[in-house]
Amino acid sequence: MSLFHLFLLAVIQGVTEFLPVSSSGHLILLPALTSLDDQGLVIDVAVHVGTLFAVCWYFRADVGLAARGVPELARGRIETRGGFLALCLIIATIPVMILGLIFKIFGIMDMLRSVAVIGWMMIIFGIVLYFTDRTGKQTRTAAGWTMKHALYLGLWQAIALIPGTSRSGIVISGARALGYGRHDAAKLSMLMSIPTIIASGALMGIDVVRIADWQAARDGAIAALISFFAAWAALVFMMKLLHTVSFTPYVIYRVLLGVVLLVFAYS
Repeated sequence: MSLFHLFLLAVIQGVTEFLPVSSSGHLILLPALTSLDDQGLVIDVAVHVGTLFAVCWYFRADVGLAARGVPELARGRIETRGGFLALCLIIATIPVMILGLIFKIFGIMDMLRSVAVIGWMMIIFGIVLYFTDRTGKQTRTAAGWTMKHALYLGLWQAIALIPGTSRSGIVISGARALGYGRHDAAKLSMLMSIPTIIASGALMGIDVVRIADWQAARDGAIAALISFFAAWAALVFMMKLLHTVSFTPYVIYRVLLGVVLLVFAYS
């Protein structure tokens, strides 16, 4: 794989993973709309690892808090805020793990990897994001996250297995519907991405071990490094922007791209 192709894939993944515009949808579209080959499983995992490190570093205080709370869960008791945060993150990840396993067993994901599906999901869930952002109150904060809300957002997150939905976008939509402020909704979405990326990476990693070679490992390392910096930049940009701007610009982008994709798919 050429350096330009690796760079393009890594930047697309890094920038779109945490913006509410669907990273998986963009990665599927790249080979579908160009002459470039499909990047394959190794690169998919690598760019996700890069974004994982980026979000962990950006929210390192919260990640450290949750990590220190994990031993409490092992002992079967919740004594600190870190233990409660770790429990909520686990609860929020269960729905997507169950549905993801079902999709993998029955090959459903492969059936959904089409330009038409991505186009429709871009438009539909772009409108959902607009509606929830416009009507949702801003009275809750991430510090007040509850187990009930963790499960609720986990169910929303599971919908993002459909390409074009956007994992961050659908979780933000659910959080805004619950009344979380824009910045706090985005923060919860980012924190929820950590165990989700770890779980999906572990699932794909089983196949990667079988097919990887030294060349693939080198390409994967380069892609992971580039996606780390791209994801970090996207996180800094969005989190700062949300103090003054709504999610409407992302909605406009989603709808316009969705329309273009549907014209391409049905023409």
